[in-house]
Amino acid sequence: MTPPAPLTWQEDGQTRSALWVADHGARPPSKVMVVDDTLNADTAYRLACEGTGLLWRGDFQNARQLLQALKRRLDRPARKKPAKAKARDNAHPTPSVFNAHRQAQSQRARVLGQILIELQPDYSIALRRAPDVQAACQQAWGPADGQHRVVSLRSLQGVIGSFEWRKNGVEVPALGENLRIHPHYGVFSPVRGEYVQLVAKAPWPEALKTHSVAFDIGVGTGVLSALLARRGAAQVVGSDLSERALACARDNLQRLGLQNQVQLLHTDLFPPGLAALVVCNPPWLPARATSLLEQAVYDEGSQMLKGFLSGLPTHLCEGGEGWLILSDLAEHLGLRSREELLSWIAQAGLQVLGRMDVKPVHGKASDETDPLHAARAAEVTSLWRLGAAVNPAVN
Repeated sequence: MTPPAPLTWQEDGQTRSALWVADHGARPPSKVMVVDDTLNADTAYRLACEGTGLLWRGDFQNARQLLQALKRRLDRPARKKPAKAKARDNAHPTPSVFNAHRQAQSQRARVLGQILIELQPDYSIALRRAPDVQAACQQAWGPADGQHRVVSLRSLQGVIGSFEWRKNGVEVPALGENLRIHPHYGVFSPVRGEYVQLVAKAPWPEALKTHSVAFDIGVGTGVLSALLARRGAAQVVGSDLSERALACARDNLQRLGLQNQVQLLHTDLFPPGLAALVVCNPPWLPARATSLLEQAVYDEGSQMLKGFLSGLPTHLCEGGEGWLILSDLAEHLGLRSREELLSWIAQAGLQVLGRMDVKPVHGKASDETDPLHAARAAEVTSLWRLGAAVNPAVN
């Protein structure tokens, strides 16, 4: 999360200030206007598009309704493309189509992020009909420190939603009946369970019979570490650079009673030593992340993917395997080719031992209004089984 910066505004003839809180690097608005229930949606939309922060002093539930009104205005159909151009984009998504989609998402986030809520020094909200968000804020940002804060209503809703996800958990059938993973704020939830099923079904490497150590690179919530431990790996080492992810994984492993089988390390990519199995589920799209959660989806330049492949041979014991979990969505968007992926595998001195594929099951794959629908509908998630090449290529 971006360290809090000061936000100042004029109110009742005085200069006031509070800490600006943003988890996605968003800068504080350069201009802040104090508003209440008398502000109509059209005026709010115009001001938000201009970049004016709207510090809400009215009824909290009315602020929620105003946010919905801004969403409706943003979702109004834009000027229609010529039919031929639209059909071309839908049938053959390109990097330019993807980049335009990302820019539209970014602009949408900026506009919706202009409705601001002030948090009191104890994380309470001094507005009519405001919910109790203190516990949610403490989980996301740590104990209250006695300072006023300002956060966008949209970000605050994300904090509240994350609190509920963490409390209720996500059922993961591959782990066993009624077993759940509890994602923390800022850690990507394993809601797309098809990749977990691939790890559950992939043939167990023979090398694990004599060298029962597995690595989980980019441990996240700990779901794959837990699955490897339950499948029979005597020792699993999960690594991550995110302290939030490590805390989340530690919590989940303790809930599942697997804390003694899994060691967690704060490190980039590989733990020291050798393993019979190394699993990695890197971000699938080579683009720049703009928020905590996006770091699990976007990786500029495919740096984690390349780092995993290049370092894998030196961390596999004899007969060991690396399992790379990767969607081909980037290929359908023209962001990365299958030839590039195969060349990176070969250049690392690796060979493909096998591959398991699954079609993702999520709403966007069937949403024909999504600008990336054609690519999402064609997407396949794969588990690539990799091993040391017999005659490794010379780098």
